[in-house]
Amino acid sequence: MPVLDPNPQNGQKKLLLVFGAFFAIFIVIGVVATILAP
Repeated sequence: MPVLDPNPQNGQKKLLLVFGAFFAIFIVIGVVATILAP
């Protein structure tokens, strides 16, 4: 399975979505940690 498909069907979009979700969770955790920090 190639990492970069010349003709992405749905894998690339799904990967981007998962990456975005991970990034969003990371940002939320960072904000919560900053708010809860004394």
